[in-house]
Amino acid sequence: MVVAAAIREEIEVPEGVEVIIDNNEVSVKGPNGKDSRKFTYPHVSIKEDGDKVILETAFPKKKDKAMIGTTRAHINNMIVGVTDGFEYHMKIVYAHFPMKVEPKKDTVVITNFLGEKYPRTAKIVGDSKVVVKGDEVTITGINKEHVGQTMANLEQATKIKGRDPRVFQDGIYLTSKE
Repeated sequence: MVVAAAIREEIEVPEGVEVIIDNNEVSVKGPNGKDSRKFTYPHVSIKEDGDKVILETAFPKKKDKAMIGTTRAHINNMIVGVTDGFEYHMKIVYAHFPMKVEPKKDTVVITNFLGEKYPRTAKIVGDSKVVVKGDEVTITGINKEHVGQTMANLEQATKIKGRDPRVFQDGIYLTSKE
């Protein structure tokens, strides 16, 4: 019988970033703001050691190895978010009916989509910022999941049903991520 050794991952914390770990809740503070998240997977322990975050699991099974990698990716995304931030660029595309897109508080209102009488809305998740300039939409924020979900909400709000998508290509589409 082979007994697997413990797995230990180290994440380097860059200068100017502060990581606080309290009862499996990780808070990352940097030049762009603060982001925090609670990790609830029981077999992964999270500790801080100077300028490193250490993830450990003893007697790992396949799922424990996967959760170490997932936790590491989430913490890395938090560090990138508070230092550089995330920015998604989208393009407004229409053929016949000029679409009007404007952010209001926690939603984005899309009027005159395919000449429809009633406006469509897309939710802005978390503290993401949406800026519309001409036919360009820019979504920025420090939480990658919130920025990505806001982008997906905009794409889904302009999804065309009941028509041939090869002919009706109107919508708001992702062009680049930074």
